[in-house]
Amino acid sequence: MLILKPHARDLGGFSVQRLLPSLPTRMIGPFIFFDHFGPIAFAPGGGADVRPHPHIGLATVTYLFEGDMIHRDSLGTVQRIEPGAVNWMTAGSGIVHSERTAPQARASGHRLHGIQTWVALPKEQERVDPSFSHQPKAALPELEFPGVMMRLLAGTAFGQRAPTPVFSPMHYLALEMQPGAAVDLPPEHEERGVYAIAGEIRIEGESLPEQHLGVLPSGDTLRIEAVVTGVLGDMIQAQVSASVAGAKVLSAEITLSGVDPAKSA
Repeated sequence: MLILKPHARDLGGFSVQRLLPSLPTRMIGPFIFFDHFGPIAFAPGGGADVRPHPHIGLATVTYLFEGDMIHRDSLGTVQRIEPGAVNWMTAGSGIVHSERTAPQARASGHRLHGIQTWVALPKEQERVDPSFSHQPKAALPELEFPGVMMRLLAGTAFGQRAPTPVFSPMHYLALEMQPGAAVDLPPEHEERGVYAIAGEIRIEGESLPEQHLGVLPSGDTLRIEAVVTGVLGDMIQAQVSASVAGAKVLSAEITLSGVDPAKSA
């Protein structure tokens, strides 16, 4: 297992831990950016200000564990992003969007914690019409195993399919695991990665530290085991949290309309 370390990047008033793109791994399937932000405690008057900026030829996926943000885009969409929901924005031929703290939360002070990924589109669909899809928490499949709760954010896994629109075979899962619990990840997709959000996990006995991304070998069923609880802000997390991304190998067919993700990192 290759383990990727995070690198800090500033994103409008707060920093993120960026895991992709990295060297030697620029992508995992179509996942080209992987940013973990928070937990952040904003004082009254402070907040996130990701100002309007364009995207083209890809999709952005935002998932929160804590707090909320307001998404606005050039399609006229105004959507509150809440914990447990998935916001999938297909840029396609081009879109402009912003993500900011809501006025009420900014006035009172608030916490924010989440992950944003960028997903490349297959070349023949790079120029599709832009669109925005909000999938509330209640619409996403949940799978339970002893000591493990999984939410399927996009794609297919364990015989389930998320309603989130995708353009290539993939899965994107959020896991909460009690210490000592384990789950087997089948080889459904050729390229797979596991990110330890809070706490330490083991993949086939090999340690994956908190806030590190493990790039998994293909072709085998792999056991994910929770080892140590993590700390989220001032609260002890009763579970170990992890994010699992996987997809068939499409990197030879996917481009980014001339954007080199390594240079723009």
